[in-house]
Amino acid sequence: MLGKNLHKYWNRIINTMHEGLIVIAADGTIVMANQSFELLTGYTSSDIIGKSCTMLECDACELAIKSEKLQKWWCALFDPDHPGIKQCRCNLIKKDGTYMPVLKNATVLRDEQGNSLGAVETVTDISKLDRLDQEVAHLSRRLDSEDGFYGIIGTSPIMQQVFDIILKVGTSDAPVIIYGESGTGKELVANAIHLSGYRKDKAYVPFNCAALNESLLESELFGHAKGSFTGAYQHRIGRFESANGGDIFLDEIGDIPLSIQVKLLRILDSKEFERVGEQKRINTDVRIITATNKNLEQLVAQNKFREDLFFRINIIPIFLPPLR
Repeated sequence: MLGKNLHKYWNRIINTMHEGLIVIAADGTIVMANQSFELLTGYTSSDIIGKSCTMLECDACELAIKSEKLQKWWCALFDPDHPGIKQCRCNLIKKDGTYMPVLKNATVLRDEQGNSLGAVETVTDISKLDRLDQEVAHLSRRLDSEDGFYGIIGTSPIMQQVFDIILKVGTSDAPVIIYGESGTGKELVANAIHLSGYRKDKAYVPFNCAALNESLLESELFGHAKGSFTGAYQHRIGRFESANGGDIFLDEIGDIPLSIQVKLLRILDSKEFERVGEQKRINTDVRIITATNKNLEQLVAQNKFREDLFFRINIIPIFLPPLR
């Protein structure tokens, strides 16, 4: 008796839902919509029933419709290989032509043989949440511009682009190279990349490659064994070993000699190196950040910088504007 009453009042039940709900036939035709959907979108049932669901111009649906697997199925959601359930955050167009950000849940209805009968979609208006996200982002950017972005001061559009890149590369392990004239803040940018990344709680080891001659540079970067050269009275841990798990910043990378470039290339390829005077291979997990005020492509053409090393460190370039 209870079941029969529920079936009798089914339309009333779905109209008590706060979320908008539509039922779509297997060919994409809208066959039903509840009152919440009408209130959210401005469309009445008579406006949309019998029409294609593509009239809502949902950006997530557009991706599904443009799927490569459409030889038989007009929408990827109805493909038998698709799980038949989709949850996403997207935008759909309202009757007045404005876009509304929604959280959408779509589930395919299948019969006993697994054939698609249609789909049920619910949409939740997240406009307020979207506005709050934008306000938080705006306030964060204001704080950054007033107090400095990890110590970097700059409000120009080009510096805002630099800040955006820093935030994006912070979650990556790919090598980063910072180009800029002397005094443009390459060291600050490298530090910001470390502080904004997931390695921020690990070591950060900055080093100026132009400060030492070739032999001392090799020892500083890779360490040395006791007695490996005159004056090596004890074992020394190099910068790469100290930076294990974190980030190492090699400033003035264009000044390192070719012999050291070979060893840097090996670290990038195999994450291994050897201390001076030892043949034991040491593993290190570091992200390499480099910087230069020189034209590395020109140095490559002059055979002063290895082309293979240049391509390995030039994965994510960041260009800093001159102070003028």
